[in-house]
Amino acid sequence: MKINLPTFLTLFRVILIPFFVLAFYLFPHEWSGFFSSLIFLIAAVTDVFDGYLARRLGQTTKFGAFLDPVADKIMVTIALVLITQYYQTWWISIPAIIIVSREIIISALREWMAEIGKRNNVAVSSIGKIKTIAQMTALTWLLWRPCDLVIYAGLAALFIATVLTLLSMIQYLWVAQVDLLDND
Repeated sequence: MKINLPTFLTLFRVILIPFFVLAFYLFPHEWSGFFSSLIFLIAAVTDVFDGYLARRLGQTTKFGAFLDPVADKIMVTIALVLITQYYQTWWISIPAIIIVSREIIISALREWMAEIGKRNNVAVSSIGKIKTIAQMTALTWLLWRPCDLVIYAGLAALFIATVLTLLSMIQYLWVAQVDLLDND
């Protein structure tokens, strides 16, 4: 397999995951937020560029198409676990549960739709893209936590991401309902 630039960026994002976790736990408290959020932000930016470059340069691959969403889901899930553990409050735990649950449900839906040959019916939507931006913003700010204003902005972005998460899940399930409810 030949590694192109978009695939390299996705692999780089996967490699960042243990460093992200180590930064969160191993740096002194006053620096852990900064360095873990910086690593998370770098990963989020590579997520934007790998997809864009793959399409722009005509370098989409099956491996990249598989690895990209896996890397995203792992990074976001770990970030949600870390902020849930750090803040230990229901107004972060409940959105984290909703976001992770939605990712599992939609991943299973996409896999099932692919099995029946209708994967394109549940392709990424514009709501999903906006949700990802809100999610990445929220997680970056909640990991960074330099002051109350940034934390409150992170919470607001997390709540927006949670609402968009639910809306996008409903949208995907609505599109797939005919196939899901078919008795054949």
